[in-house]
Amino acid sequence: MTTVSLRSSEGKWIMVTTILASAMAFIDATALNVVLPSLQRNLKASGADLFWVLNAYLLMLASLILIGGTLGDRLGRKKVFMTGIFIFILGSATCGLAGSAAMLIIFRMIQGVGGALMIPGSLSLISSGIHEKERGKAIGTWSAVTTLVTMGGPVLGGALADAGLWRYIFFINVPIGLLALLFLAWKVPESKEADTQKGLDFPGAILIAFGLALLTFGFLRMPAVGLGDVKVYGSIIAGIVLLIAFVVVEHKSSDPMLPLPLFRNLTFSGANLLTFFLYAGLGVGMLFLSLNMVQVQGYSQLESGLTFLPFTVLMISIARFAGSLADKHGPRLFLIIGPCLAGTGLLLLSFVQQTNGPADYWTTFFPGIVILGLGMSFTVAPLTASVMGAVSNHLSGTASGINNAITRIAGVFANAVFGSLAVLFFSTAIQKDMNSFPLDQQQKELVMAQAVNLGNAQPPTQLDAAQQATVLKVYHAGFVEAYGKIMRLSAALGFLGGLMALLFIKSGKGVVPAS
Repeated sequence: MTTVSLRSSEGKWIMVTTILASAMAFIDATALNVVLPSLQRNLKASGADLFWVLNAYLLMLASLILIGGTLGDRLGRKKVFMTGIFIFILGSATCGLAGSAAMLIIFRMIQGVGGALMIPGSLSLISSGIHEKERGKAIGTWSAVTTLVTMGGPVLGGALADAGLWRYIFFINVPIGLLALLFLAWKVPESKEADTQKGLDFPGAILIAFGLALLTFGFLRMPAVGLGDVKVYGSIIAGIVLLIAFVVVEHKSSDPMLPLPLFRNLTFSGANLLTFFLYAGLGVGMLFLSLNMVQVQGYSQLESGLTFLPFTVLMISIARFAGSLADKHGPRLFLIIGPCLAGTGLLLLSFVQQTNGPADYWTTFFPGIVILGLGMSFTVAPLTASVMGAVSNHLSGTASGINNAITRIAGVFANAVFGSLAVLFFSTAIQKDMNSFPLDQQQKELVMAQAVNLGNAQPPTQLDAAQQATVLKVYHAGFVEAYGKIMRLSAALGFLGGLMALLFIKSGKGVVPAS
C-alpha cells in the first residue's frame, strides 16, 4: 500500500474508520465500570461474576492480540480489521441480550476475540497508510479523539445506568461498528505485507495464545486467592514456560510470527519497556483514584467521570500538536518529560486526604489530574509513533500487536500485584486502629474480614450504631492511607518509564528501522 497524505481523501477515511473502531472498544471498556451496579442487580450477579464480566474480555484480548496484529500483516490489514469489528459487534449485541451473568461472561469472551483482531489493526492501518512525515500527527489525532470518547464513557455509562438502560452500553457498539465496516469496504484500500509467500506460524500462535492466557489468568486470580494458591502460581509458571518455548520456536522458525530481531532495536525495546511501566502505573492510579472518589470521598459515579474532563481537554488540545513536534524534532525529549510529568501528577494525587467531597475538588484532585493529563498528552502520540516507526511498514501490525499486548499485560499485572498490596496496606492500617478499640476478639475478626473489600468495606451488622460509625471512619482513613501508598508506587512506575526513554530512545528526528 502506498502511503498517502493525512489531508488527502484516502488519509481522512483511514483516520475516520480507525477512530470509529477504536472508539467502540474504548467506550465499552470505560462505561462498563460505571454500569456494574445496575448490571449486578438486574442479572443477580455475585461479586465473582462481576470480576469475570470485566476480565473475561481482557483474558481473550491479552491472549490473542499479538496473533491479531500478525494476521493483519500476513492476510491483509483491512480484511483482519473488518473481521475483528464484525466479531466485536456480534459479541456486543449478544452481551446486550444476555439473560444471565454466565451468558454475559461467555459473550464478553467473544468481544475479546474481536478486540484482539481489531485493536492492532487501527494503528497498523495508520502506520502503513499515512506518510512517515505525518505519522506522529496522525497518531496524535487518533489519540486525542479516542481519548475524548474514552473519557466520555463514564459519563454515558452513568446516564444510561441512572435511566435503567445499562444494556445500551453494548448495543451502542452495533451502529458504530456497522458504520466503520461500510466506510472501510468503500473508502479504504487493502494493505498487507509484500511477501505473501510466508506461511502462518501455527506452533508459535498456539504457544503465545496459551502462554499469555495462563499468565493473564494467574494474575487475574491473584487478588482473590493470593499468590500461594496452586491455580495462581501454577498458571503463572505454566504461562512463563510456554512463553519461553514460544521464544525458542520463534528463534528456529523460518516464518516467525514474532521476528525476534525487532528487539535488537533499542528504540523498539525501550519504547515497549516505557509502555509497560507507564501504563501499569497509569492503570492502577486511575483505578484507585476512582475508587477513592466514589467509595470514600463521596463522589457519585457521574461526578467521578466528570472530574477527568481536564485530562480529556488536555489530550484533545495537546496530543496532535505533540505528535507534530515529535515528527519534526524526534520523540526522545517528549518520552522523557511526559512520563515524568505523569508520575508527578500521580505523586500529587497521592497526598490527597479525606475531603468534603466534590466541593473540595479544585484544591485537592484537580492539580494532580491536570499534571497527569499534561504528561500523558505529551507522551501518547510520540510513544506510539516511536513503536510504529521503529519497524518497517510490513511489520506494522506485529509492532502494534506487541505494544497493545504489553499495555494490556501491564494493566493485568499491575492490578493484580497492586490490588494485593492495597489489601495488605489497608489491613495493616485497620489493625493498627483496632488495637485501641473496645471490641472483643470475634468483633475485631469481623471488622478485619472486610479488608478484602477495600474502600467498599462495610461495618459488621453485629455492632451497635455508634460502633459502626466509628469503624466506618477507620475504614475510610485506612483506605486513604493505602490509596496514598499505591499512588506513590504508581508514580514511581511513571518515573521509571521516563528513565527507559532516557536510556534507550535515540536522539534525532527519526528512529532506526528494525533489521
